[in-house]
Amino acid sequence: MSIWLNCPYPRSQARLRLLCFAYAGGSAMVFRNWTPSLPPSVEVYAVELPGRGKRIMEPPFTQLDPLVQTLAQELAPHLHKPFMCFGHSLGGLIAFELSRLLHQNYQLKPTHLWVSATRAPHLRAPTPPIHALPDADFIAELRRYNGTPITVLNNAELMALMLPTLRADFSVLETYHSQSENPTEFPITAFWGEQDAIVSQDEVAAWQAYTTTTFSLQPLPGDHFFVHQPLLLQRLSLQLSLVLGVEPRY
Repeated sequence: MSIWLNCPYPRSQARLRLLCFAYAGGSAMVFRNWTPSLPPSVEVYAVELPGRGKRIMEPPFTQLDPLVQTLAQELAPHLHKPFMCFGHSLGGLIAFELSRLLHQNYQLKPTHLWVSATRAPHLRAPTPPIHALPDADFIAELRRYNGTPITVLNNAELMALMLPTLRADFSVLETYHSQSENPTEFPITAFWGEQDAIVSQDEVAAWQAYTTTTFSLQPLPGDHFFVHQPLLLQRLSLQLSLVLGVEPRY
C-alpha cells in the first residue's frame, strides 16, 4: 500500500474504490469510519497528504499543480479497479484536478466525482487570502471557519505543530487557478451546507459547467463542515448503491 493511501477496512472483493480527500488541515482520519456505512462492494481509500497523520514530519505542498502531478504518479498504479472520488472543501478541488489529470494523462476516468462545500474552480473567494497572515490573525480566521476544535485552537503547543500544514493547505487553496474550464466526461454531484457562511449555494451550483454528463446539486443541513454529519454518508451510500445496482444500506 502506498504511503499516500489509508484503507482501514480492506475489501478484497470490492467492485470499486472511493478515493477521499479531506479539507484544509484534515487527514485521512476524517474518513476512518466511513466504510461500514457504505455498500460492501465499495472500498474506501482515504488519501493522506504530507504534513499530517503518519506523515506529519513531511513538508506539505503549497501549490495545487505539483501536488496533483505527484498524486497522479503515486495513485495511478492502485487504480486498476473502477474508482470514484469524493472531496470536501479544498479536497474537492484536489479530487477534481486529479480526476481530470488521470483522465488526460493516464486514461483513467472516475465513474463519479462528489464535491462537497467546494467553490467551482473558476470562482475566487470573496474574502482576502489568509495563509500569510500573522499567527494571531490566522488563528482568528480559523475560528471563523469553525472547523478546528476550540480545544486545539486554544492549545499553543498543538497549534505550533499544526500551523505549517494549515498555512500550506490554505496556500494551495488561495493560489489555485483553474488551468482549463473545459467540461469533463464524468458525472458530478455537488453538496452544499444550508448554513455554510464560507461557500454559497451559487458557488457550489457553478460546478454544473464542469461536466458534459449528469450533474446534481444537493443541499444538506449544517455549516461548512457538514462532512461530519451522518446525513452526508447516507446520501453518498444511496448514490453508490444506485451506481452499483445493490440494495441501499439506509
